Amino acid sequence: MNIFQQIALNFRIIKLRRFLGSWYYSWQRDRWERQFSSPTAETPVEPGKLLDTERTNRGGRFRFENAELEISFLSTELVRIDWQPGKLPIPYGIARDDWEVVETQLDKKDDGVIVSSSALKIIVSSDGSLEWQDTRGKIIRQELPPQRQGEAWRHRGQLRPEERIYGLGERAAPLNLRTERGKNYRMWNYDAGGFYGPGTDPLYLCIPVYIGLHLQGSYLIFYENTYSGDFTLDELATAYFEGGALRYYLTIGEPTKLLKSYTQLTGHPPLPPRWVFGYHQSRWGYETEEEVRKTVEGFKIYDLPLSAIHLDIDCKDNFRSFTIDPDRFPKIRDFNRELAAKEVRLIAIVNPGVKAERNGKLYREGIAQEVFCTLPNGKVVYAPVWPGMCAFPDFTNPLARHWWSRQYDYLLDLGITGFWHDMNEPGVFPLWGDATLPRPTRHFLEGRGGDHVEAHNVYGLLQARSGYEALREYQPQRRPFIVSRSGWAGLQRYAWTWTGDVETSWQGLRQTIPTVLGMSLSGIPYTGPDIGGFKGNPSPELYLRWFQMATFLPFCRTHSANNVKPRTPWSYEQQTLNIVREFLQLRYKLIPYLYTLAWEASQKGYPPVRPLFWTYEQDQKLWDIDDAFFLGDAFLVCPILEEGARQREVIVPQGHWYGFWNDTVIEGGKKLTFDAPLKQIPLLVKAGSIIPTEEGDLLILHLYAPVKEGTSIGYLYSDAGDGYGDWRIDNFELTRSPEGLELIWEQQENYTFPYKQVQICCHGIELQQAWLDEQEVKVERRKINCQPFRQARLLIV
Repeated sequence: MNIFQQIALNFRIIKLRRFLGSWYYSWQRDRWERQFSSPTAETPVEPGKLLDTERTNRGGRFRFENAELEISFLSTELVRIDWQPGKLPIPYGIARDDWEVVETQLDKKDDGVIVSSSALKIIVSSDGSLEWQDTRGKIIRQELPPQRQGEAWRHRGQLRPEERIYGLGERAAPLNLRTERGKNYRMWNYDAGGFYGPGTDPLYLCIPVYIGLHLQGSYLIFYENTYSGDFTLDELATAYFEGGALRYYLTIGEPTKLLKSYTQLTGHPPLPPRWVFGYHQSRWGYETEEEVRKTVEGFKIYDLPLSAIHLDIDCKDNFRSFTIDPDRFPKIRDFNRELAAKEVRLIAIVNPGVKAERNGKLYREGIAQEVFCTLPNGKVVYAPVWPGMCAFPDFTNPLARHWWSRQYDYLLDLGITGFWHDMNEPGVFPLWGDATLPRPTRHFLEGRGGDHVEAHNVYGLLQARSGYEALREYQPQRRPFIVSRSGWAGLQRYAWTWTGDVETSWQGLRQTIPTVLGMSLSGIPYTGPDIGGFKGNPSPELYLRWFQMATFLPFCRTHSANNVKPRTPWSYEQQTLNIVREFLQLRYKLIPYLYTLAWEASQKGYPPVRPLFWTYEQDQKLWDIDDAFFLGDAFLVCPILEEGARQREVIVPQGHWYGFWNDTVIEGGKKLTFDAPLKQIPLLVKAGSIIPTEEGDLLILHLYAPVKEGTSIGYLYSDAGDGYGDWRIDNFELTRSPEGLELIWEQQENYTFPYKQVQICCHGIELQQAWLDEQEVKVERRKINCQPFRQARLLIV
């Protein structure tokens, strides 16, 4: 697309009153970038020969002719590598620095040095190449000597022919990023401009972390470098960063261990409030209080559960940050009380751009406190966004973060429950070129100073940090809820996210699965799409299939643009409405299971949504599957992704499974075809699963019995649903023997059991008799109604 086509396209998007500002900004940006552009980089330089080696308490330090290397074991299986020269990163993405000292060994050899722990061996060659081996001597990864080119670093790792690569944050690509050999993935958070489809790159949330999986094992590598960069995946995995030191972390092991180590480093996600696992309705176009009220009433009329309404920029006073339009939402505090009585929360949008207006309170404060981003000449940088020309808080400045965090108090006082951070790449509205701040823009960077090339990728992360800290301070009895469009490594500590402005198409629906899975494997556990796509009018079938898939994703929200038809379930015909109602009701029944997965994520870092190779990494048939996913360990979700499809094939992992809709026992380890009528999608449950669901005050324990003799375990986490008070874990152990089933229930209770009654529901078997704590109880085919117990013995027909 040439520059004139870009101008014509953007002119249709930007309202005429902003046209001149957008044109002037684009011209000025180009001028600034020419004026402050870096000189052309010289020839790449490798480390040269190894000159000296020094043992340290965590590994070793190595001096080469042209570079220095330090190897630090943070644990026996997690290593930090530092290649210098270059600025060391500010640890925005790092949550932990209190690692215990690891016993290591350093041995010199003829052509280098071996540094090792009890679990991992690194061979440092005399030219700076590294080889990583496990305890069995298997080579897990081989790296070429890194290259320094001016201020930039290039790092290259050899990839095996069968090796798959997963991660790099949010990508509109197949799950295996190496599917298209030689493809370049840019490391630069980017506003997709209203819609995107498969192949669009980059997107809003880029993270320089990936997992490599091959026949010898698997590893995870995370580059702690926030600079603009690129990754290319061919015979080599090449990472390029425009500046900074080359610091990265590497760990080995199966996927569960990789994510556990990575989130120990970058932070576990905090437990969210329980209500967020309900359904969220949103639309750019809820312009008045009355329109929101009618939407909420519609959910009641049509017997559809609802947990939250999200307000887009319509709710603001002329798009200004931290405002509510007093004409369109005249009694917002009373309205919030009205919604709270119906257990519906309001989520308000917050954009970082502050309108540059002489009489604007927020703008005057920011100018007085010198918290806005500036140009190299010290003047505030302005760029066009929704309110017009705006200044942008420099979230790399602690003073700016504190100032920004104080602004949430006003909306919290009005009853707003959560916040939706948008346009925080940061995105701006140029007529051409990069839709963000100029590259020479100056940032405080905790006092060290630097430019936008370094700070851009952490802008959304640090806005989320400011918001999270504000909510923790102003409402210490509640858990924060923030949804952020952009971010970086560590975002999981502060916010959820969503997949942005995905196109309304069957291709957009299909792309959602690998995008969500890629974020799961990048440490971002809570995400989901705009159900139906952002911009467009999905057919009833497309909307329904999208809704069925989203029922099993962590963030279940419908959102759409303001120039499309309203997208509520009752805006479709009766059949679609009825099926959506059934899936919504199923979603709410599954909240105990979803909430327990959230507790697991807060403890271990495991994402709720997982690829099929999650615990089957030895099965190559599963390595490329990106049209199905696990929800926890129990559910195998197989969405329908093609128009008119009423069947689909699924490669079912090994073991035994149950069909969710009919309790049919299925033997895995092969490709199978399942029916998919419009009212259902193929949904399997792993044999041995214990799934908690709820219906009001009734807890239902669904037992999917092991098909063969064996034992499985399950958990149920419970608390008040918000706050930081008491909690409990209920542990279940299910054993199948020739005599039948035995269920052991161990209770770790600081929190009172929250249900009045319990029901055991068995699947795939018929019960003949049952005893609870040695007392025989009544059996109704497959169900037993009871109170909490210690032991259940179930005799099978």
